[in-house]
Amino acid sequence: MTPELNNKISTEAKEDIRELAEKISRFRDGKIDEEKFKAYRLTRGVYGQRQLGVQMFRTKIPYGRLTADQLTRIADISEKYTNGNLHTTTRQNIQLHYVKLDDSPAIWTELEEVGVTAREACGNTVRNVTGSALAGIDPNEPFDITPYAESVFRYFLRNPICQDMGRKVKIAFSSSDKDSAFTYFHDFGFIPVVKIEDGKEIRGFKTVVGGGLGAQSFVARTAHEFLPENQIIPFTEAALRVFDRYGEREKRFKARLKFLIDEKRGLGLEKFLELVEKERKAIPHQSIEIDRTLVPELVLPEKQDYSDVTIEEEEKYRDWLKSNVFEQKHKGFHGIRIKLTNGNIDAERARKLSGIVRKHAADDLRITVNQGLLLKYIPTSALPQVFNELNALGLAEFGFGTIADITACPGTDTCNLGVSNSTGVAEALEKIIREEYKDLIFDADIHIKISGCMNSCGQHMAANIGFHGSSIKNGQLVVPALVVLLGGGVDPEGNGFVADKVAKLPSKKAPQALRIILDDYKENALPGEYFNSYYKRYGKIYFYDLIKHLIDPTQLTESDYIDWGGTDNFVPAVGVGECAGVSYDVVGTIIEDATEKLANGEKDLAADEYDRTIYNAYNTFVIGAKALLLSEDIRCNTHIGIIRDFDKHFVEAGKLTLNENFETLVLQINQNTPNADFAKRYLKLAHEFLQQVKTYRANQIAGDVTQKEKLVVDNFYKA
Repeated sequence: MTPELNNKISTEAKEDIRELAEKISRFRDGKIDEEKFKAYRLTRGVYGQRQLGVQMFRTKIPYGRLTADQLTRIADISEKYTNGNLHTTTRQNIQLHYVKLDDSPAIWTELEEVGVTAREACGNTVRNVTGSALAGIDPNEPFDITPYAESVFRYFLRNPICQDMGRKVKIAFSSSDKDSAFTYFHDFGFIPVVKIEDGKEIRGFKTVVGGGLGAQSFVARTAHEFLPENQIIPFTEAALRVFDRYGEREKRFKARLKFLIDEKRGLGLEKFLELVEKERKAIPHQSIEIDRTLVPELVLPEKQDYSDVTIEEEEKYRDWLKSNVFEQKHKGFHGIRIKLTNGNIDAERARKLSGIVRKHAADDLRITVNQGLLLKYIPTSALPQVFNELNALGLAEFGFGTIADITACPGTDTCNLGVSNSTGVAEALEKIIREEYKDLIFDADIHIKISGCMNSCGQHMAANIGFHGSSIKNGQLVVPALVVLLGGGVDPEGNGFVADKVAKLPSKKAPQALRIILDDYKENALPGEYFNSYYKRYGKIYFYDLIKHLIDPTQLTESDYIDWGGTDNFVPAVGVGECAGVSYDVVGTIIEDATEKLANGEKDLAADEYDRTIYNAYNTFVIGAKALLLSEDIRCNTHIGIIRDFDKHFVEAGKLTLNENFETLVLQINQNTPNADFAKRYLKLAHEFLQQVKTYRANQIAGDVTQKEKLVVDNFYKA
């Protein structure tokens, strides 16, 4: 049932919500295939959970920016529809778990009323645009990247070029060259740079591309040392078009941008950038000036008298000031960072935190990339009062962003891909650090990150000390395990490194491994030596030798067969991840997809959205051609491959007659500027081609009735 939609919600969002409700209804009635519906709901933030019958609902919160009202609304929703918990992520989103599918349109409606969306929060889309939480107050920033991140987010939201890509794309903006946004492991990363020419400030960005974590991690490569600010969106759009056309689609593990620009497995960076430049003619805007006032100016907290405030816990307050509080670039104001264990905060505390923001801070909370929260513009005199109020909520734990603030994805708590538990071990390791290594909290720049599997949602590859979930077979039993990684993260100069895999050991041995590594660091590191420098100096084999005795299967105890938080012996149970859905469908459904793209193009043409018209026409060509190729069992793995194979197997073979070869016909898209005349002509050609596809398919079925229900090999469908 479609929820009531009021005037607080944009026209586009209303259409999204109505469509989601309608698709759910059709799915319930058996009119939409389950795998096809999965691909659809993912791009609306609805992700299958490990537990049967419930979903994870992911919000899309660009660069983690929230108002107090938005946080309150999400808290209210979590109590009304879920288990009452808000989970903050390393992508600066908030996830709600245990959601009923039928409740998702209502949840989305209530979010949109306060300006929060779920569109493209999951799936093969441009995901949430992340950014340094410090943006706007960072003492080291050349300028505030907030309006730039906001502009990129808005431009690509609902954009046809990034609705059905081969894989997801992640974009990040750092506030400075310290790279606090981890741009080095993003598909696109932007680091602000200022030039002075003729006494005038010229803003731009160092631009990096092709980074990524996971089983095979890549450090992003520099595309531009200085890209003028008015070129960041045109460059990104042209690059996305190249990725959409040339990126792998059949083999999911090779479908990220990092593989496309790899010299051995893809085009290589130089060729990729050549194609990007060639694509520039096709994009609608050769230059896009960024509105620097796009994000409303912050209203500072009203002045109050805090002179009578008494600090309740003096020692904790001093530790909190040392690790969680910093002076902004605005003298007299401070940022306060809030540590959330495993990124979790219950609805009641979230609402009370909103009240603290309204009283004492600017109305601009930020979710941080390590699953915490940041408050801004706290006057110096207000710090004792804010500490007391946060402390009363259990939100003044010191050690934010230190070795005692471990990042951990939900792992086997809720995720289909989780191999072993990540949250329980994170809590155990934090306890050890606070009780046994408190000196390192303040004196060492060490970060620990844990993922439940190799996919790195907990960013273990970007940690000085990382762990990811795994398992070890020992006779008839299986031991929950963790792979230990060392040497990743961002060094003090802002350089990014990917961690090395050192050893795999039983999960319950992780505390011992951590103690051994930290004890050796304290004993053998040079005075003030950065952990990664110490690690590189000794080398991977040295650390393997330090902990290899923990791997010995003859030393296993009964508890080693039980995962953190468990009570029974460990049994691996890994589901299928949904970040990029695969499908198992009939050819007719693919033709329906092409028909839908054509209809979208006609709608865009009526609205004078010529670039969108053209891209929907392009997709009509490619999807229509894919349908016929698959009907004859011809593999489809990239758009450019589909285009060329269609020429070979249909046009040159005389099965379909066109006025020119198919590649020339389709790739008119990058030979013409997006204007009304070309949009109308190109859409008309797409319409005529799709009619030919439908006629050919009808004749196929007439000649062989078994073709009517022809199944398509699963991964091929995604091309």
